[in-house]
Amino acid sequence: MNFAIVLAAGKSTRMGTCKTSLPWGAGKTLLTYQLEQWLSLGFTPVVVLGLHNSHKQKDCLVGSLSVINPHSNAGKITSILAGLKHVPQDFDVLAISAVDQPRKLEIYQTLLLAHENNSALITAPTYQGKMGHPLLFDNQMRSHLQNIREETLGLRQVIQDFYQEICKVEFDESSVLLDINTPEVYQIHLGLSTKA
Repeated sequence: MNFAIVLAAGKSTRMGTCKTSLPWGAGKTLLTYQLEQWLSLGFTPVVVLGLHNSHKQKDCLVGSLSVINPHSNAGKITSILAGLKHVPQDFDVLAISAVDQPRKLEIYQTLLLAHENNSALITAPTYQGKMGHPLLFDNQMRSHLQNIREETLGLRQVIQDFYQEICKVEFDESSVLLDINTPEVYQIHLGLSTKA
């Protein structure tokens, strides 16, 4: 089985409002849009929320799981670890994404195909050589993910340690690098959501 941890526990201080509720596409929010993409791909999304937005559990679509991370203030690593606890040990592929990184289904499909065809440990999208998100991990990476810590660079340390093993999939669109962190970035890219 394939799973996708969707990180949504951040306080969105730069955005000024909870990102999970931001409109994205017709009748959707950033959260529901992302969940639809993962569910369409056959992944089970595991949404990690914080105490401040735990009420957003009601927005999680059927087929997804939701987890509350009471320690989200301590950093993103705590949310990844909280999500991992709800992913079966024998998963096939695990994606790690964030609610502020919306991607078209075709991007996920291309990444999954490359991941499976190359029997990769880690698969990542790139644009003009720069690595983006989401990252896909093989089950062999499970113990490495479970041992990430904030004080040892977290996920970045895993990427550094296994950099040569990463299957990098080059895309001709910069959306694989998109992080919606500010109202300005959101407004610029909102038009993309109608084409997704």
